[in-house]
Amino acid sequence: MNVNPRTAIIILHDILVAAFAWMGAYWLRFNLAMPPEFQEAALSTLAWVVPLQAVVFWRFGLYRGIWRFASLPDLKRIVLAVGLAALLVPVTLILFRVHAVVPRSVLILDPLLLVIVMGGSRLAYRAWKEHRLASVLRPDSKPVLVAGAGSAADFLLRELARNPAGFHVVGLLDDNRDKQGRLVQGLPVLGALDDVVACAKKMEVDDIVLALPSAAHAVRKRITQLCTEAGLNVMTIPSLEDLVAGRVSVSSLRRVELDDLLGRDPVQLDDSGLHQLLTGQVVMVTGAGGSIGSELCRQIARFVPAKLVLFEQSELALYAMEQELPQHFSQLKIVPVIGDVKNAVWLSQVMAEHRPAVVFHAAAYKHVPLMENDNAWEAVRNNVLGTQVVAAAAQAQGVGKFVMISTDKAVNPTNVMGATKRLAEMACQAMQQPGGTRFVSVRFGNVLGSSGSVIPKFQKQIEAGGPVTVTHPDIMRYFMSIPEAAQLVLQAGLMGEGGEIFVLDMGEPVRIAELARLMIRLSGADEDRIRIEYTGLRPGEKLYEELLADDESTLPTPHPKLRVAKARRADADWYAECLAWLAYPGAYDEATVKRQLKTWVPEYQPQLSPA
Repeated sequence: MNVNPRTAIIILHDILVAAFAWMGAYWLRFNLAMPPEFQEAALSTLAWVVPLQAVVFWRFGLYRGIWRFASLPDLKRIVLAVGLAALLVPVTLILFRVHAVVPRSVLILDPLLLVIVMGGSRLAYRAWKEHRLASVLRPDSKPVLVAGAGSAADFLLRELARNPAGFHVVGLLDDNRDKQGRLVQGLPVLGALDDVVACAKKMEVDDIVLALPSAAHAVRKRITQLCTEAGLNVMTIPSLEDLVAGRVSVSSLRRVELDDLLGRDPVQLDDSGLHQLLTGQVVMVTGAGGSIGSELCRQIARFVPAKLVLFEQSELALYAMEQELPQHFSQLKIVPVIGDVKNAVWLSQVMAEHRPAVVFHAAAYKHVPLMENDNAWEAVRNNVLGTQVVAAAAQAQGVGKFVMISTDKAVNPTNVMGATKRLAEMACQAMQQPGGTRFVSVRFGNVLGSSGSVIPKFQKQIEAGGPVTVTHPDIMRYFMSIPEAAQLVLQAGLMGEGGEIFVLDMGEPVRIAELARLMIRLSGADEDRIRIEYTGLRPGEKLYEELLADDESTLPTPHPKLRVAKARRADADWYAECLAWLAYPGAYDEATVKRQLKTWVPEYQPQLSPA
């Protein structure tokens, strides 16, 4: 071990402590009134005792540790080293016939003093470095309560002690009754999580930190709502996934965001099965720059495919993914391809060159009002013809699995977008052939933060000072996070045997007006400052989304968040007629498109004018 100046100072410290402990043991033995003959004996034996103890301390590695991180293992080494030295001191004095009177009590008091002073100095240094007395040393720091008294809270306390970041913790809360009334690193567990408002008032605290990375989202949502209603600021530590991945530290506090409250419990994936499906395979994603497509690429990259083909119409979105993925997956081979999913020649050429084993088809027009009026025919061509073109190219090139991203708006659709996605589902089912490409559709609702969703819109309106516009006070939607949706799409793709429509468990629907109120409170404002304004339903919009049509039922799967819809299937004659309609080179007006969609999708209830 290299002896640097800092280590030399520590060694000198322990030598001085050893000398102090040996003389102190004599002083204590004689109640601080040491007779002259014993004083001479104490000084004469120092030359033997201190070097012996210094050698033992060195051999036990007491100078390999860092005082700032001194802990129980360091104290254990000190006790063992001092214990061995205590045995060697009398043996050495006898062997070398040191003529000095050493009382037996000195041989007992000396190691005790050594352990106390050596261990205490290390722990005192760590306490000083970690600013344990932050409230005294930093009177400008803000007091906070920590919700949670588990491992995450313990790590948080250590991190805040080392890097206070303007906060000092005054207490913790936990629902575990065994922890209540006890201490965590010297700080009291004041009560249950539901006592947060009362405890904050008692301790004169305005800030709450959620240290519950593995707790159910319902728990975090409950605590956040209690705090925001009481006017308390709520912060949280990073998610468990980010902590495990090492992307952030536990002390990286941030304000609670909507994902923390509306997100759901982590998805359990069949990693071994997904490795067989994706690892070492060529995988292609259409719409690779969109909200779902880009997250699919990130999730797929974790399984180390041989090649990832990114097919995207938007040059800017494709460039962003081309720049992002190598930063996190340096070994991943990426093939960025600009193209339109309706271009059959180009798609066939791309697939023939790269020979993908799996295709995830996420390219689609998804914005309901935009696709409702003048853009109805283009929505049909992109969402239905585009799906059929990609699927046909995959079938011709022998792709093993074709996974199409569908939507809950395909159930009893009242808008063009939903009807086109239902038609695309039926087209995939009609293309299913025994022993050929396996076509799988995955149906789910809104995802948090996707482009065109209400959440980014609400955020911008809140930043602008309002009003926040909601179409109807009773409108409700299902929500899930983008990563969860992408993970379940992969899982459904693995489980699909061909022709299925998988339905994701979307949990409970969320009332959009309540969502707006929650976002306003999380921003630190209230409805007196930022009001909610109701604007009326938009074209094609309905109050409630459904995941299954009236004539459908579902069957369970081995995965708790996936079910299979038993939907009406299309036959070959239907498919041939549909293809002939899609191949029309001209453009149909809105009314004609909606009438024809009603023919292909009987459950479709078109709106011929804005609601």
